[in-house]
Amino acid sequence: MPTILTERPTSSPSASPATSSTGSTPANGTVSGTARRSDHKVILLGFDLGTNKSCVLAGAPGSADFAVSKVIPSVVGYVKEGIVDGIITGNQRLLFGDLALQNALHAELVAPLAEGIISQQEAARDFFHHVRSLVDPTGQAEIRAVVGIPANAGSAARDSIRQCAMGSFERILLIPEPFLAALGFREDGRVGQPGYVDPVTNSLFVDIGGGTSDLCLVQGYFPTPDDQISIPFAGDAIDSLIMDDLNRTYPNNGLTRGRIREIKEAHAYVGAIRKPIDVRVILGGKAHTLELGEVLGRAANTLIDRIYPALTSLIARAPSDGVVTLLQNIVVTGGGSQIKGIDTVLQQRLVDDGYEAPKVRLAGQDYKRYVALGAIKAARSARDNQWQVLLG
Repeated sequence: MPTILTERPTSSPSASPATSSTGSTPANGTVSGTARRSDHKVILLGFDLGTNKSCVLAGAPGSADFAVSKVIPSVVGYVKEGIVDGIITGNQRLLFGDLALQNALHAELVAPLAEGIISQQEAARDFFHHVRSLVDPTGQAEIRAVVGIPANAGSAARDSIRQCAMGSFERILLIPEPFLAALGFREDGRVGQPGYVDPVTNSLFVDIGGGTSDLCLVQGYFPTPDDQISIPFAGDAIDSLIMDDLNRTYPNNGLTRGRIREIKEAHAYVGAIRKPIDVRVILGGKAHTLELGEVLGRAANTLIDRIYPALTSLIARAPSDGVVTLLQNIVVTGGGSQIKGIDTVLQQRLVDDGYEAPKVRLAGQDYKRYVALGAIKAARSARDNQWQVLLG
């Protein structure tokens, strides 16, 4: 199978994942070193490191099966001092994902990422160690991890991931999330069949996560910075708008950020304002019904206003001889793809602006796995000299 990490000859060195595996210092200046001995077991890890949720897929290099497939809330819980024995199962001091959320009363919850990049390095290192323990409980394997990063993530953000991954993974590749989503969305069995448009060949992916909305032209080569746009406005920003609006409409409502996120995920929509959308909530132990149609619509429509200019900007950058096909292959993925009507509204805006027969579709209910699936596909096709070797 040919490598999928092909670069255009004009791409800049900073866009390339390639690095030496011989222990020398790579061009980007990140420390590299000697990997585990070649007789160690190798595990490939596809890692969608998300602001709110992360997806982990792991398997052996020569197998198409997954030994581990998990979606984990991106949160670390540090158990508070003085908690009575037996309150936390096994008296653990570090909790991760769902277990951390379930013990929110007894632990300080720390999110390792904000707006798609690492903001809490200690929590990120602990989270990476946890991921390693999931895919390699023995601690003896060599872990080769492909990690999804926001489009146009800067060198500082990349270096932060590498530093936090040291001691957890032996080798690493950092690849933009929308490109990985296209790889994951690809139906390998249909590539080359009549009528099938391979998303890796010519598509535009809109990946709406928790911290960032990332847009990327995917045209068969590893994307350059000019092929990508990252906007620091996504699910978390919508939550903030909803919370601010609710505090004005229903003062002292007492709704937590987590409950607001649940309401958004269940009821958010874009397009014309819908009323009524009555949501039952518990405030001060008593049931109340809040009418949230306008609040939810205003917040979610703000997302459309942010990403649409970026969408048209990338369309303008596409080669003219392939733009008609590109317009038929616009895919919205990530948690934001579940907002009701987002594909219809984006498509109609393109039609209204005169674009030729655009088609916007959703990645579907399996969107949580596509970046990680693309990451493990990239891991399986990566050459040895493309992996960055980490000390640790």
